[in-house]
Parts: sequence; structure tokens; C-alpha cells
Amino acid sequence: MPVSAYIIAFNEADKIEAAVNSVLWADEVVVVDSGSTDGTAERATALGARVVQVPFEGFGRLRNSALGHLSHEWIFSLDSDERCTPEARDEILRITADPASLPVWLVPRRNWFLGRWIRHSGWYPDFRQPQLFRRGSMRYTEEPVHEGYVLLQSAPLARMRSAIWQVPFKNLAEALHKANRYSSLGAEKLHARGKRGSMPKAISHGLVAFFRHYVVKLGFLDGWAGFAIAFSNLEGTFWRYAKLTELDGRYPKPPPSPPLGRPPAGSSASS
Repeated sequence: MPVSAYIIAFNEADKIEAAVNSVLWADEVVVVDSGSTDGTAERATALGARVVQVPFEGFGRLRNSALGHLSHEWIFSLDSDERCTPEARDEILRITADPASLPVWLVPRRNWFLGRWIRHSGWYPDFRQPQLFRRGSMRYTEEPVHEGYVLLQSAPLARMRSAIWQVPFKNLAEALHKANRYSSLGAEKLHARGKRGSMPKAISHGLVAFFRHYVVKLGFLDGWAGFAIAFSNLEGTFWRYAKLTELDGRYPKPPPSPPLGRPPAGSSASS
């Protein structure tokens, strides 16, 4: 069966070439761009992908909109920082060629960070929402970030064995930028659910996030990279709840500053 591969992107000129090249085996490659200004769309087009423009209104809505631009029954989802591997390609082609295959598949990811493959820290095997599925078998929920999915068929969820690669950050500056963006979107998601923030919550949730990734998920076995992952989760979680407190309107506003002219002649400026 033919396969449509789609890639969501925004200002990913440094990454889009590797992502598109890794799915040129697909019968259709569609890059869903959200108004990039760095040449992402032009580079994708030059590689043979079809580029469609979809305004960003949260990742869930973006992905659901992407599905309407695809032509084939089987759909493979790839992010711009991910790479399909030869092993994953071969397994996908076997799955899609078998009429008896289950309709929805999770795909494991191997992450490269700070010069090494991450083997622990909750990053391997790193499953996000299903990345291979038949049209009409699932849809995405519409949270602004960390969107979920809803299965539309009763068949069980399957898991591929072959991993794709993810290179989530080109450098630490990009990691900080992404953490800032995602903490804002995460705060909006919590606010929409009626959650309340506070500084004690920001601190406690951040510490729990660090402990979970560094100790429970064995991040300490990943060396310096594992510590950086755990610390970034602490920081991202802290700012998510701190920003939620800001959305709640619980930070006092600064005192007003009325128009300030010169004092009347003969008066003391300090009185």
C-alpha cells in the first residue's frame, strides 16, 4: 500500500533536509509549514517534498490539519528533528504491505544529545503518539503542546521494533529556547484545564521532575547528558507552573506612575 509521510516544521532550515531525505522512499512527502522565514519551505521543495502552509494554533490542531493534505491510506508522521532509519523504513514497508496489519503503530526513537546516544533518562525507547497509522484509525487531541490521540478503531495499539532517530537540539541554546516555548504552551494547557499555579508548586513539581528523570529513569547512567536532561526537566517544569501562576493573575502589578511634572516654583522638591 502507498504511504504518505508528513513532517511539521517551523524555521527548521538546518534540520529539514535530513528529515526529508530520510523519507524519500515514501510515495508522498508533505512538509506542513507554519510560515517559516528562514528558507525551510524552499529547501523542502527543492528536495521534492510538497509544502503546505498551515497557521500554528497548537500542535494538535496542526497535526489534524496536516491529515487533510495527505493522499494515501497509510500515514507516517515525522518531526523535523527526526530521521527515519533504513531498519524503520523496511519495517514500515512490511507493515503497510500486509493487509492484516494492525492499523496504529507506535515507533521507538533513539535520541542523540550532547554527543552521545541517550540510553536512559526516559528518552529510550522514547515513544510519542503513534507515528504510523491507517487513515481514519486515529485523530489527535487539540492541546497546544504534548498533544494526545484518540483511537477511532477497536484494534489494539501495536509497536514497531525498529527505531527512528531524533536529534532534538543542535546546541544548548536551542534547548533553552525550546524549553521556554514549551513551558509557555504547557502553562496555557494547564490554565485551560482550570489548574492553578503557585511558586511552591513550581518548586516541588520541578524537583519531582528532576528526581524522576535522573534517578527513577536512570539518567545518572547517561553521564553529563543525563544530568542536563534531568535539570532541563526541572527548569521547564518550574517555569511552566511559574507561568501558570502569572496566567492566574496572582503576581501583583507595579504601583501606578501618575504624570510627574516639575514642582511649583518656590517649593522644595524633597518635601
